[in-house]
Amino acid sequence: MTDSPRIHLGALMRSTLDDAQAEGHLDHLQYEQGGETQTLRFASPAPFEVEVNTLGGSEMYLQGSFEPVLIMECARCLRDVEVPLEVELGTLMRYDPSAEQPYLEEAESGEEVLVFGDPDLDLSAYLAETTLLNAPLSVLHDEACRGLCQVCGHDLNEGPCEHMAQVPVEEIDDELGTPAGSLHAKQNPFAALADLKLPED
Repeated sequence: MTDSPRIHLGALMRSTLDDAQAEGHLDHLQYEQGGETQTLRFASPAPFEVEVNTLGGSEMYLQGSFEPVLIMECARCLRDVEVPLEVELGTLMRYDPSAEQPYLEEAESGEEVLVFGDPDLDLSAYLAETTLLNAPLSVLHDEACRGLCQVCGHDLNEGPCEHMAQVPVEEIDDELGTPAGSLHAKQNPFAALADLKLPED
């Protein structure tokens, strides 16, 4: 098991190697977002393989693969949902000793570039962002998921709760008046005729 996905680029940057490689398995990924630490959870150890080749100067190219089974929350009931992904990795890289943390920026060509300042490169943020870009925006644990009660938060897939009971129409009428367009308002279509005045001859 690998604690963090790191690749050592020192020898590659000194031109003593043609490429650098790293592989391992991750059971989660941690990354920073909005000043807070976020965690991506995986259902099982996720294998990754990374290879970096030099392009000359301070530029390199990273390629590889990552196959996590991402754990997401059901959009309706918040149950865990396992989402298998096959992520193809590929990005330009540029060494900038002033970069305190690795980050992605857009090159003039429109392609993203991974900028890093430490030759002992932690790929956590890059793998996390790439995984999120490949993941669906939302998932359901079941197409027929009934969600949560808006009042008490009860999981309605496990059965109804007391808040599902409908309020009697008579009670609605007494407190709020008859709702416009309600079935109760249409029960007796002839009731309004009693108030009609026929024209006198």
